[in-house]
Amino acid sequence: MRFVEETGSTNADMLVLAEQGLAEGTWLRAGRQSGGRGRMGRSWESPEGNLYCSTLVRLRPGDPPPHMLALVAANAVHALVAPLCAGQARIKWPNDVLVDGAKIAGILLERAGDAVVVGIGINVTGHPTGLDRPVTSLAAQSVGDTDASVLIERLVELFAHWLAVWRAQGLDPVRAHWLLNAHPKGTAMRVVQPDGEVVEGSFDTLDQQGMLILRLANGDARAIHAGDILLI
Repeated sequence: MRFVEETGSTNADMLVLAEQGLAEGTWLRAGRQSGGRGRMGRSWESPEGNLYCSTLVRLRPGDPPPHMLALVAANAVHALVAPLCAGQARIKWPNDVLVDGAKIAGILLERAGDAVVVGIGINVTGHPTGLDRPVTSLAAQSVGDTDASVLIERLVELFAHWLAVWRAQGLDPVRAHWLLNAHPKGTAMRVVQPDGEVVEGSFDTLDQQGMLILRLANGDARAIHAGDILLI
């Protein structure tokens, strides 16, 4: 475990370290980030007190598809957060964690060669306001005193567990656990795809490759490979 008081982005730091040969399993946690990043190019507000961390997975021959590490990370974060929340924690495709519909954690995967950097941000002591979507924190969930330095120790264990399952047993158990803790089948959602196309429908399932299957109003199924998801 490495710790820095402040950095631009733990993911950016880990990408540099990956190119320098850093071994799998190393974690970096920052007390604050000045340039935190989320999915779809969003900034991630990073005041002191919340959990900002990244780890590194080195891809091996025979590993399942690397994009499925998003589900691995989501399973680990959900298992960490859910017992600490007064509300119901759910995973939102592909890898946000919400509590009663409000975002409490986000995950960002970035790849460099055989290295996949997994960045995780969890709102612990506070959360941003004035956003276009609801957000929350562990503090707002009335779980008492929770310290980021304590939470990450449990997160390391949970991520290692799901990474081992991913490698030894493949996609099926990872996908099944994700589905068990995700938005229920039939949840209405709007998808803004990378090209700007907006698709509305209801959540049906994940396919065997982890793609979102959206059921359209006419009954057709639409596979979503990437996009920004809004629950309606």
